[in-house]
Amino acid sequence: MAPMGIRLSPLGVAVFCLLGVGVIYHLYAGVLSGHLAYFRQRRKVDLRDLLAVSVEAAVLGGKEVKRLREENGLNEKSKGKTREGAQELLTMGDLESHRKMFNLIKNTFPQLTVNSEEHYNEPDAAAWSKNIPAEILEKIEGGREVPAESLTVWIDPLDATQEYSENLVKYVTTMVCVALEGKPVIGVIHQPFTGFTAWAYVGQGSNMRSRSSYSADNPKVVVSRSHSGEVKNFIHSAFGNGTVVAAGGAGYKVLSLLDMPPSEPHSMDQADLYIHITFIKKWDICAGAALLNALGGHMTTLKGENIDYSGAPLNKGGLVASVGVDHKAILARLPNWDPEKH
Repeated sequence: MAPMGIRLSPLGVAVFCLLGVGVIYHLYAGVLSGHLAYFRQRRKVDLRDLLAVSVEAAVLGGKEVKRLREENGLNEKSKGKTREGAQELLTMGDLESHRKMFNLIKNTFPQLTVNSEEHYNEPDAAAWSKNIPAEILEKIEGGREVPAESLTVWIDPLDATQEYSENLVKYVTTMVCVALEGKPVIGVIHQPFTGFTAWAYVGQGSNMRSRSSYSADNPKVVVSRSHSGEVKNFIHSAFGNGTVVAAGGAGYKVLSLLDMPPSEPHSMDQADLYIHITFIKKWDICAGAALLNALGGHMTTLKGENIDYSGAPLNKGGLVASVGVDHKAILARLPNWDPEKH
């Protein structure tokens, strides 16, 4: 008689498999839960730590900018022309500063999105010192953690490259900005040739302050010296024959609105407003927007719209920056102007 084969019921097999899955789940659920919790924790960033890293990155980049200028190692070349016909220069100062700044931030917070004016992918082992400056510890509370995916970091490794190449170094800055859900929350503007660093954390504090008074009726307006376009005529239409100050670098122009510490040895231009009527990149203006916002000021488009510091890098709406004056009243005096048509 032939031996009888063992026939397994499909239902029995399914039940057996489900029991096995249940056993495995109970064995490893705790381990998986721990890994997921660790991953979620890793995906969050303490904003005070990020402010300290941003300051350190701006200073580190500034050292490269200063070193290469003093060594005359600029090796500048043109990246092309702006819409207004001005040359956009690229120097070794831009590239080496980017390499240090970008890698320091990414090595510390690899999960962050970091946008830079330059795209120099040479790696660098730059690491955060874990040092939080005393003035930040004094003014800023730690422990505010936010999801990394809600943050966008903008870095400008060398603002005012044209002036840098001309050795007009007072205009030169390195900048870092952190935007939370598109709104600037941390701003750092470092001046490599004086060593001064301005910083702000919106809603918590800054090492800067606004001046005691500003003129809104007949304001002194700071504008770009290399990308001015028709801005002088625009300002005279709005405010009459007021004073127009041409300066290099968006970072410098924002600082010209503020009260610089008396310890700073060089004389800054002082202005009541900063106006730009053509396209401008977000890495140029984000840090300045954060500083102004932290001091109760504003940086908007010419139409008064808030600028979204996420997504594409180009701001096409121009800008008006102010502190200590009625921003809406300033906007109301501006002539109708569309930067996309000029």
